[in-house]
Amino acid sequence: MLTPVRVLDLEISEALASIGPEALAGEEDYGSALVLVRLHGRPLGTLQLDLRGGAIPAGEVARLVWERLGQPIVDHLAADGVRTPDGLTETGLVSEHPAACQRYDEASFPFASVVISTHERPGPVGACIESILRAEYPAFEILVVDNAPRTPATREMVAERFGDEPRVRYLLEPTPGASAGRNCGLWAAAGDVVAFVDDDVLVDRLWLRSLVLGFQAAPGVACVTGMILPAELDTQSQVWIEEFGGFDKGYEQKIFDLEEYAQPDPLYPYSVGKFGSGASAAFDPAVLRGIGGFDTALGPATPACGGEDIDAFLQIILAGHRLVYEPRSLVRHHHRREYADLRRAVRGYGVGLAAVLTKALLNPKTRADVLRRAPRGVAYFLNPASPKNEKKTSTFPRQLTLVEMGGALVGPLAYLRSRRWARTARKAS
Repeated sequence: MLTPVRVLDLEISEALASIGPEALAGEEDYGSALVLVRLHGRPLGTLQLDLRGGAIPAGEVARLVWERLGQPIVDHLAADGVRTPDGLTETGLVSEHPAACQRYDEASFPFASVVISTHERPGPVGACIESILRAEYPAFEILVVDNAPRTPATREMVAERFGDEPRVRYLLEPTPGASAGRNCGLWAAAGDVVAFVDDDVLVDRLWLRSLVLGFQAAPGVACVTGMILPAELDTQSQVWIEEFGGFDKGYEQKIFDLEEYAQPDPLYPYSVGKFGSGASAAFDPAVLRGIGGFDTALGPATPACGGEDIDAFLQIILAGHRLVYEPRSLVRHHHRREYADLRRAVRGYGVGLAAVLTKALLNPKTRADVLRRAPRGVAYFLNPASPKNEKKTSTFPRQLTLVEMGGALVGPLAYLRSRRWARTARKAS
């Protein structure tokens, strides 16, 4: 039986406190903690703490943080021009001039549009909007796209809670599917940068600022993805999705393209999971519109079940642009709490990935590349020791692995069905 995992942030520029197992009244105490360590807001890494013996004093927390993340701390402070400390104490690290994190020319930030495509989830999307409105960014709009709604609940929620907020706009998209919703927001967006988030995330206050700064990492950047960490790990299913792979792509900025920043991975660029997730991604709107937006034959609510985000990333790379993964841009994702929901999601991941690769296989320009990499791709998918599977513990259900494989097997046919479905859906709407 799983003991819930406490999820929390630890800002080490401030005084530290003890970390205990206490949960909310009426809930089971935490047996461990997953601590995101931050310095001046920047994520440096995570620390896993065993809380079964009770609270861990602040001094011991400081020692464990320094032991685990001393070098990233030193590197961060060096970038700020701050003297390297001998260690971390419970009083925290104080930098009077955290230049790399706080000094920005506000006028240099472009107007940004944030698009949330949602379907019958007024509660989560309302919380998501609230978190975006708290973002530290000079000028932005939020486009809430109500995708093929069955009820007026989302429209009424937006009107009631955000009717007096000029930065929030409600849009109706009758064609079902996440891609149709995202495209509706893309074409209505006024921003020089268009960011997309899922409706089940809460964004960090530096999320949008860091996402936009990612475009400065190199010339020719057309897309920036961000870090996604769990909002809670209270159920076994939420822990298993982290073991399945989660959404965290690491704490170092990464640049991807077909030339200078091409990865040595033999599956690249079709190892699309490395690029990030559409749950938090920003695009140069001219480039995204130029490739036709998101493929309406992919994504939730289509027979292909998913893949619209990773396909967009792949198309960006194949078109000769660059993509950046920026870990300073952080959102918290509410993983599925129930096993049945997790099972459906894992199947959808398998179907969606195979659908994206089928699309590439059907394209004469990429067919030979896909075929050449296919044997290695199958081995990577099945090998328990591959980076895809190495995080799975002995408790990870074999059934979930088989469900994903089953989804991948039907993915090619699902994509063909989905293309016909997309044409019919467009006509019907």
